[in-house]
Amino acid sequence: MSGKPKLHYFNGRGRMESIRWLLAAAGVEFEECFLETKDDLTKLQKDGSLMFQQVPMVEIDGIKMVQSRAIGNYIAAKYNLYGKDLKERALIDMYVEAIIDLNELLMMNTFQPEDKKQQHFANLVDKATNRYFPVYEKVLKDHGQDFLVGNQLSRADVQLLETLLMAEECKPDILAKFPLLQSFKARISNIPTIKKFLQPGSQRKPPLQEKDVARVMKIFH
Repeated sequence: MSGKPKLHYFNGRGRMESIRWLLAAAGVEFEECFLETKDDLTKLQKDGSLMFQQVPMVEIDGIKMVQSRAIGNYIAAKYNLYGKDLKERALIDMYVEAIIDLNELLMMNTFQPEDKKQQHFANLVDKATNRYFPVYEKVLKDHGQDFLVGNQLSRADVQLLETLLMAEECKPDILAKFPLLQSFKARISNIPTIKKFLQPGSQRKPPLQEKDVARVMKIFH
């Protein structure tokens, strides 16, 4: 059996993408087992692979791990992306939880019905630019380091970069008022493992298009 982590999910971003980012940032090669049909999901559910009957699921170190936050915590701890002590870990957790909240808004943008799209997008931009980004801008200013926590790369940096890039896909000038986040984005993007993940041909997934929504819904509903 391969020693590489094996990721079970559909061929798209969703809640697995942050896990792909963390593994890539840690320089860890991984395999992907894509769910193509409802039957693929049912098979995993019936053979007991999914503790709560849902994906993402990652096979790593002999464990079939579910719940994306738990998987992220495990990978971060295993590959030294989780700070040097309990206080740093608490900061990382706080930053990551907020990033996940914004990430969910960004992910759901494609799934909005036509009559709700404009309202959802306006809400997304408002929360990104008035609630979340000012906090990370201030953290970078006050902390005065290249990274959000301590002086080394952590899970918070990786997931913030992922979310900044997603936000720019929705609105290219969304970081216009945040110079420190712009330089953070450039700096973290140039870390060799991350730079490699950002190249064409990597396992990073493209934005979900409206035409993909029906395909995804068929697997899960």
